[in-house]
Amino acid sequence: MAGASTAQRGSPGAPGKGPGSVKRPKAAKAPKSRRPPRGSGPAGPGGPLLRGLRRGPVLVAALVLAALLAAGCAWVLYGSSWLRVEKVTAGGTEVLTPEQVLLAAAVPVGAPMVSVDTDEVEARLRGRLPRIDSVDVVRAWPRGIGLKVTERKPVLLIEKDAGFEEVDASGVRFDTVAKAPGGVPVLQLSADRSPSGRRFDAERLLHEAVGIAGGLPEAIRKETVQVKVGSYDSVVLELTRGRTVVWGSGEQGDAKGRALTALLKASPKADRFDVSVPTAPAVSGS
Repeated sequence: MAGASTAQRGSPGAPGKGPGSVKRPKAAKAPKSRRPPRGSGPAGPGGPLLRGLRRGPVLVAALVLAALLAAGCAWVLYGSSWLRVEKVTAGGTEVLTPEQVLLAAAVPVGAPMVSVDTDEVEARLRGRLPRIDSVDVVRAWPRGIGLKVTERKPVLLIEKDAGFEEVDASGVRFDTVAKAPGGVPVLQLSADRSPSGRRFDAERLLHEAVGIAGGLPEAIRKETVQVKVGSYDSVVLELTRGRTVVWGSGEQGDAKGRALTALLKASPKADRFDVSVPTAPAVSGS
């Protein structure tokens, strides 16, 4: 009985794990098939080819609509009569007249508003009318153009032939008038024999005189009749009622203006003032 039992355990066909048992190799698993994502195939219901075909008419319609809108806007701006120049106005003039400005501007009436070159109009005005310092050209939609000019202000006059050449605060000689405007001093330049004539020529001295005249307090500027320049540091102002002011050079102009204002108030009957050293002004003839 014992031998039979032993033979049974050692039998090759027994399923146990005894010494006589045989392992069977596991069968290899077949690889899983991977399906492409739904709708990703070229012929699938949502494939890029079909989606492109569906978007095609929409894209074409959008492009056609954009082209029609662009053509419509271009027609409104350039082809229609709704947005064309019908009226041009000018303002800000003092010596000039609005008619002079309009004539020099030559804005084309009847032209499309959008075609008016504002920079070109400004350049044309400044070139034809040197008295104009700046100008704003504004489109007043739907049918107007506005010209707002700023004229140059003379701060000094230079005698020229039978008239006077006007010079602004920047030293620009912009016009010649037959009659001297009130409240603007006349330049008297006599620096030919000055030792500093080589260093400071007439043009440099003119700019010094312009800076002095343009920087005077308004009340003093209105009473200044002449600005006499003998050299860079020898400038004399001639005021109304025969009063004389020794100014010196163009340096410390603000301090000299304040000192002269105080002297004129303190000594209204004096006829000679010296502010060449503004910290130590002097007065005489009172």
